[in-house]
Amino acid sequence: MRIVVLDGYTLNPGDNPWSPLESLGEFTVYDRTSGDEFSERCAGAEVIITNKVVLSADRINELPQLKMIAVTATGYNVVDIKAARARGIPVCNVPVYGTNTVAQHVFAVLLTMCHQPILHDQAVRDGEWFQQQGDFCFWKVPLIELVGKTMGIVGFGRIGRRTGELAHAFGMNVIAQDVVQGESPGYEPFAWRSLEEVFEEADVVSLHCPQTEDNAGFVNRSLLSKMKPTAILINAARGGIYVEQDLADALNDGTIAGACLDVFASEPIDQNSPLLNVKNLLLTPHIAWATLEARQRIMQTTAENIAAFQQGNPANVVNG
Repeated sequence: MRIVVLDGYTLNPGDNPWSPLESLGEFTVYDRTSGDEFSERCAGAEVIITNKVVLSADRINELPQLKMIAVTATGYNVVDIKAARARGIPVCNVPVYGTNTVAQHVFAVLLTMCHQPILHDQAVRDGEWFQQQGDFCFWKVPLIELVGKTMGIVGFGRIGRRTGELAHAFGMNVIAQDVVQGESPGYEPFAWRSLEEVFEEADVVSLHCPQTEDNAGFVNRSLLSKMKPTAILINAARGGIYVEQDLADALNDGTIAGACLDVFASEPIDQNSPLLNVKNLLLTPHIAWATLEARQRIMQTTAENIAAFQQGNPANVVNG
């Protein structure tokens, strides 16, 4: 069985060996694949492994030998699910790998916004402390305590729930919205809210919903206008769920106090993005998922998905 990895660098830049997959067939890894390279590299492939390389209907249909698509992520919007289903090609993702990692990232950036340690580190190095006329401490921006604040979570799946648990551990009130409400968590205070209520009531809104055809750009000027002027928005989900210009405007005009973004409509971020010249905004290059531990879990689960397919019992199929 010919197995082709189209964009393996992010999963294994050198620290996460492909050994769980190498024994499953004729195995080829490409660090990156451009549009011009796609057809030649995928010719004859029975299994394609992708993270961000788009598998459109046209690309799927030009590969007559393709039998399975493995996505090395939870989100699978890079694959035309309908086209794969029409061909009887299972698309298998990795549903559980980054729960703790992504939730941890949310609090890494949130605590950075609350205390601005890098800003104050640089101030000390620049000699500003010596210029405070003997004061034993100083701060350049207001510092924020999380106890008693409200964390609003949009998308209360595995990652959203873990984020809620961490918020509760910090003494925050937790409210959540999801299109499918499961069981409420065991801690209190917790409450289900509508989307608009989450944005209106929360001091911190953390997005953990998938990107679908129906929710593209739902975080727009109208929804942002409902937030408190002291509120912070965090997005470690998908870039297509917010309108970049609307968020840039909301930050620049003080509609909201700050934002932390790990995902963008175009990745790498467009050099002309309005977000690159915005105040009170923390940007990271889609790294919330990328601890070594999480990437090792992706590697192992992807191998298990392919082995299950080879045995006639595909696992983690998103288009069944």
